[in-house]
Amino acid sequence: MGQPVFAGVDVGASCTKVAILDVERKLLGYAVRRSGTDFARTAAICLKSALETAGAGQGDVVRCVSTGYGRRNVTFSDETKTEIGCQARGCYHYYPMAMTIVDIGGQDNKIIKLDAQGRRLTFKMNRKCAAGTGAFLEEMSSRLDIPLEEMDSLARTAENMVELGSYCTVFSATEVLEKIRQGENVSDIVKGLFFSVIKRILEMDSLRDGVVMTGGVVAHNPYLVKMVKEITGREILVPEFPQLTGAVGAAILAMAEGK
Repeated sequence: MGQPVFAGVDVGASCTKVAILDVERKLLGYAVRRSGTDFARTAAICLKSALETAGAGQGDVVRCVSTGYGRRNVTFSDETKTEIGCQARGCYHYYPMAMTIVDIGGQDNKIIKLDAQGRRLTFKMNRKCAAGTGAFLEEMSSRLDIPLEEMDSLARTAENMVELGSYCTVFSATEVLEKIRQGENVSDIVKGLFFSVIKRILEMDSLRDGVVMTGGVVAHNPYLVKMVKEITGREILVPEFPQLTGAVGAAILAMAEGK
């Protein structure tokens, strides 16, 4: 047996994340992998990888909490928690203050408001439409025939911005094709797509107190965060690993239950 550790598993519709924490809440290891079609297998692979990075074995895991879309598929977890609660706990761990959390995921967006003690005040979630999510950007990258990982750098080079009129992913795809036909610069279109994501977020709820942005879209598109800062005039906080906050929160809850 090595040192005791706690595991948090966040099984999202797009990606699965695992975080391994020690008793001091220090992040020892983590793993991120596309969730695929077998959530249980992906979670197990991520746990093994995260434990190897942490220099720990499965026998060192005192307790494991799973969260996210596929949390009930994690066969080795001791308990499941909602992604709202885990996201709140993870963000408050990094920023112990009143805050508005903006989480942009692969399939949904969340806005969670916490008071200065970390208690949840309100939350809103975009569940019914892919507009403004990672899925929206994935579809647009396919339409533009550019790799998803190149969208951030393209948006940075834009000299102007092509603003799109539709939120709907299907209608936006048609609109993007029309903009290309009209000869609009691709980088200007990509910046416009980022702006569409931001507009969707800002229409969900107001941003107040400290604003913390998390999620896979934030992790891979830091220019989007810069645009939010410029548009709102607010300082934006981003954890070192913005995609892991839900998994970190789950591990902290596992620790609380383990003690």
